[in-house]
Amino acid sequence: MNWAIILACTAVFLFQLSLNPQEQQAFFYLFGLVPARYSHPEWARFFGLYADNYFPFITNTFMHGGWGHFISNMWILFIFGDNVEDRMGHFRYLLFYLLAGLMASLTHFVLHPASTVPALGASGAIAGVMAAYMFLFPYSRILVLLPILIIPFFFEVSAFVFIAIWFVIQLFSGMTDLMFPAYTSGIAFWAHIGGFLTGLFTFRIFLAKRY
Repeated sequence: MNWAIILACTAVFLFQLSLNPQEQQAFFYLFGLVPARYSHPEWARFFGLYADNYFPFITNTFMHGGWGHFISNMWILFIFGDNVEDRMGHFRYLLFYLLAGLMASLTHFVLHPASTVPALGASGAIAGVMAAYMFLFPYSRILVLLPILIIPFFFEVSAFVFIAIWFVIQLFSGMTDLMFPAYTSGIAFWAHIGGFLTGLFTFRIFLAKRY
């Protein structure tokens, strides 16, 4: 199932690349999560968007804004996803992944209800997978690259420490975006946080009985 998700994201991304810039923008607005579509329905109707279509809360998780965004997300999903799927089983893993993605979208919507910028990416759903991995495989070793000036340093840390630090960075960045909206980074940190917390509090429900 993890491979199926990666292939689905790849197919959508390749389709995006086949579009011209105007078609791609329309695709992002139709299937990406635009919070103002639901909080300001008059604005949405003016641009041909309708508030009674809730599919973007899920479809946005299969879309990506560029090569870097796509490759990094798929690489992280490739690293963590298969082990979590092994503990959950195929169908449970799919439900878990979609739930994390949905809650990530809802969190982004609640925190940025007036945003007219499409939110895209599997990051929120993957954050849920990372939360599950953090507790299912806490002692797994993660190889980390830390560039100091121009010198690359490689070292290993436990999965628990690596993912915990990642989450703290997301939380700090998300709070900074809320406190200083004029200087927002454009990254949906709260989607990451929402997906992670969903994974953290629900992953045990989806574990196969043998675990």
